[in-house]
Amino acid sequence: MSTHHQDYDIIVIGGGTAGPMAAIKAKEQNRELRVLLLDKANVKRSGAISMGMDGLNNAIIPGHATPEQYTKEITIANDGIVNQAAVYAYATHSFETIQQLDRWGVKFEKDETGDYAVKKVHHMGAYVLPMPEGHDIKKVLYRQLKRARVEISNRVVCTRLLLDGEGAACGVMGFDCRSGEFRVIRAKAVILACGAAGRLGLPSSGYLMGTYENPTNAGDGYAMAYHAGAELANLECFQINPLIKDYNGPACAYVTGPLGGYTANSKGERFIECDYWSGQMMWEFHQELEGGNGPVFLKLDHLAEETIQTIEEILHSNERPSRGQFHANRGTDYRQQMVEMHISEIGFCSGHSASGVWVNEKAETSVKGLYAAGDMAAVPHNYMLGAFTYGWFAGRNAAAYVVGRDFAEIDTEQVERERARVFAPLNREHGLPPAQVEYKLRRMVNDYLQPPKVTKKMEIGLARFAEIERDLVQMKANNPHELMRAMEVSVIRDCAEMAARASLFREESRWGLYHHRVDHPERNDAAWFCHCHLKKGEDGAMTSFKKPVEPYLIALDAEEQQAYEHLRVKTEAA
Repeated sequence: MSTHHQDYDIIVIGGGTAGPMAAIKAKEQNRELRVLLLDKANVKRSGAISMGMDGLNNAIIPGHATPEQYTKEITIANDGIVNQAAVYAYATHSFETIQQLDRWGVKFEKDETGDYAVKKVHHMGAYVLPMPEGHDIKKVLYRQLKRARVEISNRVVCTRLLLDGEGAACGVMGFDCRSGEFRVIRAKAVILACGAAGRLGLPSSGYLMGTYENPTNAGDGYAMAYHAGAELANLECFQINPLIKDYNGPACAYVTGPLGGYTANSKGERFIECDYWSGQMMWEFHQELEGGNGPVFLKLDHLAEETIQTIEEILHSNERPSRGQFHANRGTDYRQQMVEMHISEIGFCSGHSASGVWVNEKAETSVKGLYAAGDMAAVPHNYMLGAFTYGWFAGRNAAAYVVGRDFAEIDTEQVERERARVFAPLNREHGLPPAQVEYKLRRMVNDYLQPPKVTKKMEIGLARFAEIERDLVQMKANNPHELMRAMEVSVIRDCAEMAARASLFREESRWGLYHHRVDHPERNDAAWFCHCHLKKGEDGAMTSFKKPVEPYLIALDAEEQQAYEHLRVKTEAA
């Protein structure tokens, strides 16, 4: 396979949500910059919003909410373990991002006065802005990319970052998953926007690609950041979401809740006061699911016909448009039956929890010249609007960083070492199919890491993940597409080890179901009110360490701090 060398001022890896915004905003800072947007699929339909989105989960709109109120809510929802400066930076910029998307042509629901039609789903504030016509958001983004003259390369699988002599990011290596051509691309700054680690756990259906997250989001960004020496934060705070059983799509309380739908037990009773996804909400969900009142359902059958038609129009045309066909095949009618729900497989995703690559309020990672945004950047509960906003920050600040900088010299040993690693599965005559190794690995993730977490099981899991390394060097790829799958298996293995080591390091329970340790069942603020970071040590092994929680910008009173501990509906007996 040939090697193709290129030079760009800024490389953006990931063409879903944060990546396009980062590329556009970098070009707005300086039209002369050469900005390259890379995606292993096609930017037109890639990432978590590939089929659109039905709403904003965290819109801070004047007259409905304030940045201070939102920062408090996320601090409380995340059990206090947040960098408030990063959350507040998002909150103060949120409305400007909405206005930008509105001008570009993204359609948000508005009332008869022309004001944004904000709804309340969260426990404390009102931040949900519906997008009934959000199916075309990728088309809008792509149009803006072309207008900004951002260069795009599709079908490029990025595998490792290039580092200069001082350890700063100075490019990326990867390959074309159609032609097999090896790519070495120098840059003055790199922005990672690769999405969640969505193929970590195995869905209950057993389908490798039947994940809650877009399955192309295998955790590439987490692995690239780790191998470049970046710090990752609070990886033990897993992403676990409520979903439609066997469909692995969200039940969408953000859409149905404001219209009167709610999460119910098998008796049709509401058991949680707030359907906003938090670790504590998922703990109550798990308790009900595994108890005598399970399974758990989405209840809509009490709603008026007009309301149900509105819900169907939104849910069956945005984000997961196959949902309607799934219900039809099951014979499920919102008017007559409740919709059975379940718990998703585990993953890393700061967009829905708090597990990501550490960034500050400028989207800077701990590695010089490396930025991160979107679901993989550790700004808790950031969702789609947070991805757009931190993509904006990353693009703007990367453009400022590259001013006056020269390209670093390429380390040819680093390149040859990576080229040999990448193409090894393609050069083998015989070996293991990547899909078989992936299934084995992810089944073990479920067996040993799925919460509630047990110390001995996680220790066994670590041993099993180490054994998988022997399988990695025996995988056989028959073509560049299978080579992509082989590289993804190595990424998933890295993420599995990170998940186990991070979970073992924090010896307490926190964030509800996300990090409930059976043998350390209590929250211990005296010892563990801190961030837990993980990075690649000088010896090449994973190392975990504590980092203090940054001073709060917005103080919380004692009653506010306990708000999310009272989600369960109080019964008359209680």
